Amino acid sequence: MDRRLLHDSIIRYAELSFSRAGGAGGQNVNKVSTKVRAAIRLERLEGLSDAERQALRRNLAPSISREDVLAVAAQDERLQERTREAALLRLESKIAAAAGVRRKRRKTKPTKASVERRLRGKKIRAETKRNRRAPSGS
Repeated sequence: MDRRLLHDSIIRYAELSFSRAGGAGGQNVNKVSTKVRAAIRLERLEGLSDAERQALRRNLAPSISREDVLAVAAQDERLQERTREAALLRLESKIAAAAGVRRKRRKTKPTKASVERRLRGKKIRAETKRNRRAPSGS
């Protein structure tokens, strides 16, 4: 994945729409459209291999519309410009995370020292609980 090419294509092709956001902002919240919705058509994304594009479609299937558009919304900031940047960054990181091909997990055995630490902790915990019991055989 060419992250720079992906970033540039998102900046170039993302369609932004603005609306009023709730939350903090005082009087400003009723006047200024600070909520941003960033949407991009998946075929316009550059810097992804075919395998990454398939992984993206598979992992983000619920978020992709019938028109093959991925959209995110942001209303974190009070300023429209900062919210716009946050929405584009959120879109890019969502795409990068979903397109990444995950490596297979390799099974490993716990080390001898970690097994001993675990067993020592279990013995201490058992002893603590044993000492809380009422004395037997009165």
